[in-house]
Amino acid sequence: MSQLFGVSRRQIIRGLLATGAFGLTAKLGTGCTASSTGSSAESGSGGKDEPMTIGFIYVGPKDDYGYNQAHAEGAAAMAKKFSWVKLVEEANVPETTAVAESMRSMIDIDGAKALFPTSFGYYDPHILELAVDYPDVQFFHAGGLYKEGSTPKNIGSYYGYIDEAQYIAGIVAGLTSKTGKLGFVAAKPIPQVLRNVNSFTLGARSVKPSVTTQVVFTGNWAEPIKEAEATNSMADQGIDVVTCHVDSPKVVMETAEKRGIFSSGYHANQLALAPKGYLTGAEWDWSNIYSQLAEEMHSGKKLMDGGISHILRGGLKEGFCKVSDYGVAVSSDTKQKADAVKAQFMDGSMVIYKGEIKDNKGNVVVAASESLKQQDPKLEQMNYLVEGVVGSIGS
Repeated sequence: MSQLFGVSRRQIIRGLLATGAFGLTAKLGTGCTASSTGSSAESGSGGKDEPMTIGFIYVGPKDDYGYNQAHAEGAAAMAKKFSWVKLVEEANVPETTAVAESMRSMIDIDGAKALFPTSFGYYDPHILELAVDYPDVQFFHAGGLYKEGSTPKNIGSYYGYIDEAQYIAGIVAGLTSKTGKLGFVAAKPIPQVLRNVNSFTLGARSVKPSVTTQVVFTGNWAEPIKEAEATNSMADQGIDVVTCHVDSPKVVMETAEKRGIFSSGYHANQLALAPKGYLTGAEWDWSNIYSQLAEEMHSGKKLMDGGISHILRGGLKEGFCKVSDYGVAVSSDTKQKADAVKAQFMDGSMVIYKGEIKDNKGNVVVAASESLKQQDPKLEQMNYLVEGVVGSIGS
């Protein structure tokens, strides 16, 4: 039982540790392991054979065929690569004060010197506040934008240009669709999501200018009923390719397969969920970035002294993300055209947001003279839907 009179075992253990009552090694619920804190004070100080405890926190289950699974697979690959990594994980942690409790516990009980709280909503205020309380711990967040002078120096921001993979998936969707109608089930209209919706649409319209993308925002990262309803509604409207940006694409993929329409995946490979209709997908490959950061920390580098960059970004070329293998429904001609664009991303010659680009209200959002490369901060502040997207922010 993880709760006693409304108090978690972690809270009880941390309280006992604070009073010096005992030291322990204990296995706790939801996949989280607490280890002895006896040597944790030296973890990550740069010794060649010193163990380093690294904590990962997920908002959903680690086997969700989506966001959390992609991060968990990356963490597991990192731990497998380095014998000195002691991995501590906790899944199904809400974007509430619960994550602050989990972070404190990993630090106080497990001796973690680096934390990767992976969900978007963990950042503000929870990571920002905990970083002040624990200035010697390094916090890495997927997507939160570090601001020089105001963000604590022990916070790092990492993310990938997965919209490059979405652009290619859009090409495949546009060339495969028979109706010219695509669908996108999205969680929240934040910049990272809007960028995926827009890039997918721009990719599709680059090969078939008449294509449209219907977007539906469910309001949260995990809304399986709404996700199923949106996918069914799209199928009813004649949309024949659907994709998504939600934590677990499982419902969207399976619903599309049942309705006999095509699907394009996200986060991880969902081919097993839709063997007939799965076209391709935009996948994360967090193993590269997690291994890089672990190695840097173990060598003694820190965010606090500038040894590790506060903002780390990369795309297909850097191995932060990848395009899923093509499904059986993808023609050889489509594969060829998609691969040609992928090669452009790999050699750095491809720019998605090159003007002129209008939003779906007719306003120019990228001027004819502009060429917004991936690292341009304007892209991380995106607040519009491009021409060809049917829907509105907040719908």
